[in-house]
Order: sequence, then structure tokens, then C-alpha cells
Amino acid sequence: MELPVDICESLLERHPVARLATLGPAGSPHLVPVVFVRHGGDLWTPIDGKPKSGGELVRVRNVRKNPAVALLLDDYEVDWSRLWWLRVDGRAAVVEGRHPQSDPEIAEVAAALRAKYPQYDDVPLFRAEPLLLRITVVRVRSWCAGREALP
Repeated sequence: MELPVDICESLLERHPVARLATLGPAGSPHLVPVVFVRHGGDLWTPIDGKPKSGGELVRVRNVRKNPAVALLLDDYEVDWSRLWWLRVDGRAAVVEGRHPQSDPEIAEVAAALRAKYPQYDDVPLFRAEPLLLRITVVRVRSWCAGREALP
């Protein structure tokens, strides 16, 4: 059964982590865990200041070439009657060169990320320059094992 719309909305507001799927140049999937917030109807995920490998991240390169993405939220339980997932299909854009000090929308997104993730008190939200992925929702699909699975 599908998750009720109000639960989907709640999950998009409060669920702490998702898996972001992008498509590589040859159409191969690339999947990484991400943090995110919803702001203005879109989903935002930062390229934050945690240590990264050198160069531009694969997810950013992939979005530059192909904006089709999917975001998966889920919860695994040993009791399979409690399983659920929520998938957002969307179009992503790389947002760069916009600073929270001069761009109110980016300031609001940064504040929402800091409010949702207190870890950003100790980890820089952005590297030297703010870099985010903005995901415009195209379709939301969901599934749950039954009423007892509802989060």
C-alpha cells in the first residue's frame, strides 16, 4: 500500500537521510547518502565541509550532464511488516555562486539545514564557496507493508 500523503509530507520535512541517485555519462547509476531539507517546495542538499575526495564530486558532475535524479527515503526493520520507502523523482540543478549573506533564499536554506542538523554547529555547512543541489519534485512514489509500518 502507498503511504498516506500527509505522512509523505512529514517524511520530506523530518527524515534525516536519503540516498541520492544520479546517472553517469554511460547511464550507470551513482548512489550516495545525503542530508536534505525542503524549502519552497524543492529539496536541497548541500555539498558540505565534511572531508571529500579531490575534485568535483561525481553527483555534481552527473547533475550538470543529466538533471534526472531520484531520492530514496526508507526504513529497514527486522519485522518486515514495518517496512516502508518513499521515492522522489526529480530534476536537479547545481546551485553555486550564491551566498547566504547576499541571497535570502540561500540564507533560508542554510538556516533550515542548520536547524535540522545540529551537526553543522561543528562541521562547516559549505566549503569555501556555497554549493548545493536543488531538486524540483516531479513525482513521489511510496510503499509500506501495512498500517503497522506507517512511520
